[in-house]
Amino acid sequence: MTASVTRHDWTPAEVLALFRQPFNDLMFQAQTVHRQHFDANRVQVSTLLSIKTGACPEDCKYCPQSGHYNTGLDKEKLLEVQKVLDEAAAAKAIGATRFCMGAAWKHPSEKDMPYVLEMVRGVRKLGLETCMTLGKLTKEQTSALAEAGLDYYNHNLDTSPEFYGNIITTRTYGDRLQTLSYVRDAGMKICSGGILGMGESLEDRAGLLIQLANLPEHPESVPINMLVKVKGTPLENEEDVDPFDFIRTLAVARILMPKSHVRLSAGREQMNEQTQALAFFAGANSIFYGDRLLTTSNPQAEKDMRLFDRLGIKPEERQEHDDEIHQAAIEQALVEQRDSKMFVNAAV
Repeated sequence: MTASVTRHDWTPAEVLALFRQPFNDLMFQAQTVHRQHFDANRVQVSTLLSIKTGACPEDCKYCPQSGHYNTGLDKEKLLEVQKVLDEAAAAKAIGATRFCMGAAWKHPSEKDMPYVLEMVRGVRKLGLETCMTLGKLTKEQTSALAEAGLDYYNHNLDTSPEFYGNIITTRTYGDRLQTLSYVRDAGMKICSGGILGMGESLEDRAGLLIQLANLPEHPESVPINMLVKVKGTPLENEEDVDPFDFIRTLAVARILMPKSHVRLSAGREQMNEQTQALAFFAGANSIFYGDRLLTTSNPQAEKDMRLFDRLGIKPEERQEHDDEIHQAAIEQALVEQRDSKMFVNAAV
């Protein structure tokens, strides 16, 4: 196949045609595109920490942190800065190269912003990439985060514009796109994706990917989540996503956004090793690493490393530190920690 071309003008007909290809043809196309831009046997590993949990005023039907639903989740205030930095250091010790911090807010308050900015500065000093998800941002808050050195801002579109109103009513699709625009204008990188398994159609899945791929610049990270059904949320009884349909979505995301990291995100706890291996073959090259994803469980780090070993996959190094000596040190540390049971919960 010829080299993939980065486009921002995908049509619904084109994207649906990709989804409807024979599975083997789609996988071959996605893997071919993936190898043109990435090492096929390297996967970025990131760790996610909830820095403020529960009591969110948004009504996202999938979210156990929404104050609209009774899910039994313990509510917590914003974590102390030093606690966050301690968790970041623990994450780095088990091989994470990016540390993501999530707060259950509609938007950050002015009184909390100084602490958030201090977290960003502190995590960067540890030599980790920084990512935050704090909800809707003003232009001034976005600029402050950029000045503090935030590398990535996560703000998912969740689903297509047409299906969005079935899932969320407290924030508009336009609000989400505006925040992404502020983030890009401030010079930060974007992490934005969506969730499968909320009752959406194939057309909605295509519509989500079209929204992301037709942005003026593709998101650097595109997390594709499988719904984690939590008791007490309106989506607790949704049907499971067919694993092949999930893999197809990853593959189409890889083709549409060839230079983005496509992240195999929430829902990995429910996936067997074979499904995860297919996900990597389809072009997924980023995972969250550790015991929890904000408030839901995630495969343990030791289990991830065993799968990596069986597949011949190694963690991707940070671009700022891509010399052979640094990478060898990371890989040796991972081997030693896997064998000596030094893995810790990086998000408790």
